[in-house]
Amino acid sequence: MEVQLAILIVSFIAMLLLKVPIAIAIGAAALLAVVSLGDVPANYIVAQRMSKGIASFSLLAIPFFVLAGLLMGEGGMARRLINFASALVGQFRGGLSYVSTITCMMFGTISGSATAAVSSVGGMMIPEMVHKGYSREYSVAVTTTAATTGLVIPPSNIMIVFAVVAGDISVASMFMAGIIPGIIIGLAIMAVCWLMRKRHGFESGGRIAWKKMVEATTGSFLSLGLVVVVLQGILSGWFSPTEAAAIAVLYAFIVTVFIYREIKFSDLPRILLKTSITTAVVFLLIGTSQAMSWVMAYLNLPQSASAVLLSVSENPLAILAMMNLMLLCVGTFMDMTPAVLIFTPIFLPVAQDLGMHPVHFGIMMIVNLCIGLCTPPVGTCLFLGCGVGKTSIAAVTRPMIPFFFAMFVALVLITYIPALSMWLPQQLGLE
Repeated sequence: MEVQLAILIVSFIAMLLLKVPIAIAIGAAALLAVVSLGDVPANYIVAQRMSKGIASFSLLAIPFFVLAGLLMGEGGMARRLINFASALVGQFRGGLSYVSTITCMMFGTISGSATAAVSSVGGMMIPEMVHKGYSREYSVAVTTTAATTGLVIPPSNIMIVFAVVAGDISVASMFMAGIIPGIIIGLAIMAVCWLMRKRHGFESGGRIAWKKMVEATTGSFLSLGLVVVVLQGILSGWFSPTEAAAIAVLYAFIVTVFIYREIKFSDLPRILLKTSITTAVVFLLIGTSQAMSWVMAYLNLPQSASAVLLSVSENPLAILAMMNLMLLCVGTFMDMTPAVLIFTPIFLPVAQDLGMHPVHFGIMMIVNLCIGLCTPPVGTCLFLGCGVGKTSIAAVTRPMIPFFFAMFVALVLITYIPALSMWLPQQLGLE
């Protein structure tokens, strides 16, 4: 078994270093490990696990939420949410920092995508912040970190992926469990903005006229209504999370095409093609990762990982700290979806042995990996934010440090206070 485990790990790391696409690297490493076993039909096992891995009704929500997010991103919702956030907090000193954070939280909530928030909100807010005297690097740092809240506040594709990989986890419970942690992360980022307002000499945005506030609220009403429709429908039992995703597409289509009229019918083929490409990549990752998960289970890797962690310490607090540190390191070089797919089967049994609820562990893991989206060398949001803000990663790294610290503090609170994740699902009778 040690030989097969070494083949799995070494081949996977080698292909990552050779810059092989991660989905191919996962599948090829799993295939090599199965071949080395010798006593099982390798091609059959890998193909079977890949097919079974994506044969889940819950996963059908992913292409729908991806399509809904693209419709929202190109349909003018980001601009309306910016106007609404400006009406709420734009008058305070350093108000554009708060506007960027709140807008990213709201847009991430209705799109479920951190990268969409960076490109859509950042494309408007970063130039405006620079024009108002904010440094380009600070503007990128605020927007990039705030965008990750959209992966914690529902609806979120990564929560669906975790629920499927973990098995027997309610997607609705994951959605509800992410609300309070997502708000905590947003407040932590805004706290850093508040502390930095005098140091950077930010000016007040001036008082907002009531007429403009009413106009901004009215203009964003339909955009925010999507969240109410999706969550209320799920909680009321009107439709499942997968059906809610289809409703989200219909809602976004009607609003952006017929009401806002910012998407033309001629734009739809391009949007559908982009949705198909994104969905294909995600499903290939899920399929190959399920094959790797079978190999890891066959080789008793989760049990070995649990034994190693328990040999270091039997203190649950210390073990959770070690798991968080490992995930933080993983997040610096691996994107969120493959990290969830690979490490959930390894760490979830350990967390459950410590008495941790799977939903709580899922939120902790997602929040942890959100930090990795903002860190070099493989921080997707960081790369995109620097591209939108026309600056370099080296220049942005230093302004990012206070925001990293704020997100880390939020992670510690979420890890060691289970009620922050579990209170709302329990109150709603989901757990």
